[in-house]
Amino acid sequence: MLISRRNFLKSSVALVPAYAFLPSVFRRAVASSILESPTGSAAFPDRTLVVVQMAGGNDGLNTLVPYSDNRYYDHRPNVAIPGGDLLHLNSEVGLHPAMSKLKELWDEGVLAIVEGVGYQNQSYSHFESMHIWQTGGRSDTLNNGWLGRYFDTLDRSQDQGFRGMAVGRILPPECSTPHAPIPVVESVALYQLHSDPRYPDAAQIRADSLLKLYSASPRETPYAVLLDNTVEAAYKSSQALQEADKAYRSAVEYPSTSLGKGLRLLSEAIIGDLGIRVGHVTIGGFDTHANQPKDHDNLLRTVSEALYAFYQDLKAHGKDRNVVIMTWSEFGRRVKSNDSDGTDHGSAAPLFILGTPVAGGLYGERPDLGYLYNDNLNFTTDFRTVYATVLEDWLGASSEAILGQKRLDTLPILSAP
Repeated sequence: MLISRRNFLKSSVALVPAYAFLPSVFRRAVASSILESPTGSAAFPDRTLVVVQMAGGNDGLNTLVPYSDNRYYDHRPNVAIPGGDLLHLNSEVGLHPAMSKLKELWDEGVLAIVEGVGYQNQSYSHFESMHIWQTGGRSDTLNNGWLGRYFDTLDRSQDQGFRGMAVGRILPPECSTPHAPIPVVESVALYQLHSDPRYPDAAQIRADSLLKLYSASPRETPYAVLLDNTVEAAYKSSQALQEADKAYRSAVEYPSTSLGKGLRLLSEAIIGDLGIRVGHVTIGGFDTHANQPKDHDNLLRTVSEALYAFYQDLKAHGKDRNVVIMTWSEFGRRVKSNDSDGTDHGSAAPLFILGTPVAGGLYGERPDLGYLYNDNLNFTTDFRTVYATVLEDWLGASSEAILGQKRLDTLPILSAP
């Protein structure tokens, strides 16, 4: 029986890298990029950066609490955390009490906290501020994601299937580039070519037929190169992930949260040696305008427990020396709490960098609670300095080329290349 391309696609759904569904202008860029010569290979192919986005604007002052400064308690009497409840890091600051698992990693010396991270002329819009963090700046020329530009530095002549991996349903903008298809994986079960369940024995035949249909298209046909390469990459990466899932064994119990499941999926891919350079996962809910004490407690506990399980899993499989985790959130919260037991959009906040290659400790400069701008903290560390640190000192990439500005100084957090 002959199978038409249309009927085949109607009866089989392939979850392919997100760029197959972008507007035509991007598709043309992808197709043309595939025909270009390789751009070269970045250093340290065995190293992986995992990015955890804490979406919504995390309240940094209640994450890393300056309990020795009475002004903290004066500014937020209804949401401040008593000093005695905190997980003290030193005589000045302590972690939120829900982050006991991260405190264990702090004590182990593998957790770095960068204080006062932000940027000039802070935007308090979620969308604009996320765009700035995702692209690496305000410049109109920075349309692609900063990690997408990192992917562009990698050798395109080699298998691109899992150079990046985003857990979720949509491609994170920071991973976007018209030159490399980045898989977006919601679950192992969904990231595969689905055949008719009534005829399981025909699954491989159908898959082979699909690949042949695309490869048989004339090369001059619009998008033929794009579709051929994208479908093949999707199919190969799906097979690789299925095999990694079958081989994966772990004694670590991940929390049954969305973040825990997402990090477990990334762990499978990393432990399965799928070649991931960058992994991405998001946890939302940090826009705590009301009822913050309970909600923030749950969110920070979720982050702490999931990151701890992920690190322990990597360590048990001997992969902890190859992976560094970085968190980010689009902004912090206002210093003064509101009347709804919450906090409003603010500016600077701390972020975490975690891993065996990390020299644990506090970095950057703590914003002065006595020197505020419109009830907001003044940032002390440009977020691009953190980006430059993981690019230069971990991934071995040029931050100047990727961030589009003069080379920034890096923080002494990571092992030098």
